[in-house]
Amino acid sequence: MSDAPAKGLVLVVEDERPIADLVRLYLARDGFGVHVEHDGAAGLAAARRLRPVACILDIALPGLEGTEIVRRLRGDGDWTPVIFLTARDDEVDRILGLELGGDDYVTKPFSPRELVTRVKTLLRRASGTPDEGRRVRTLGPVTLDPGRRQVTVYGAPLTLTPTEFDLLGHLLNRPGRVFTREELLASVWGYASAAGTRTVDVHVAQVRAKLGDAATLIRTVRGVGYTADA
Repeated sequence: MSDAPAKGLVLVVEDERPIADLVRLYLARDGFGVHVEHDGAAGLAAARRLRPVACILDIALPGLEGTEIVRRLRGDGDWTPVIFLTARDDEVDRILGLELGGDDYVTKPFSPRELVTRVKTLLRRASGTPDEGRRVRTLGPVTLDPGRRQVTVYGAPLTLTPTEFDLLGHLLNRPGRVFTREELLASVWGYASAAGTRTVDVHVAQVRAKLGDAATLIRTVRGVGYTADA
């Protein structure tokens, strides 16, 4: 079922109907349009058909799991922001979801208000509203343009998720500055949690993989965190 979009349409794919209804209610209260599906195949079809501004996907879905939905969307070149919902207290599942291109995850039980806040934070990052005070940043072969939300490596365009873009931008903004995982989590994701620092590691690994030969610009400082340095 769908409500008329206001701030944009969010796709919710959740097989537990009470949870889906609760998420829909809180998103609608905040001005979002909402479309709900209860199985993976229908969720994938809705994502392709409706082009939502964001997707909230349960991982354990009948038919196709949430991670498989994201794998197929990313394979199509669709980089719609994704938040995973999971009842699984299994780090492997969460890491797999992030490695496939998910932007964030929330573990059940969760606060619906916090979920809406994370959706809004993610959409602000994805929209890339230009800030006149933000400058184009270049470090070695990597150039990042915050206003256009563009990254090039050796002059060639690079495709990043909104979270990957903001993580790289945060590191490039202060070359040589060592950021702890907690600092990156708070600044890029908008929340701080020791349990979420593994999220930072996964996204750094993803950015490095996409940078290819330029990956050495992002350096691990053992026992502390990460820095960008030419």
